[in-house]
Amino acid sequence: MRHSMPWKRSSGGGSMGEQGMAVVLFPTTQMAIRAEQLFRAEGIQAKLIPTPRHLSSACGLALRFSSAQSERVRRLLEGAHIPYGDICEL
Repeated sequence: MRHSMPWKRSSGGGSMGEQGMAVVLFPTTQMAIRAEQLFRAEGIQAKLIPTPRHLSSACGLALRFSSAQSERVRRLLEGAHIPYGDICEL
């Protein structure tokens, strides 16, 4: 079961340096920090970043990670019951 929140999205890409990257959006900063700890424990390289404004104006933090890990990230978040809004490729 996905604990999703409605989020404002638009198409619009990131910079060249973000190619092959994705972000997961969260409803609160606390959820973003919990997810970062989970990813670290599971060996997923991720970085807390300011939420890209073209994706959401909600929580100020998102987690950036390799888009190749998107499905694994989704399964981990759902298994840990960490609410998230969306996973968006940059």
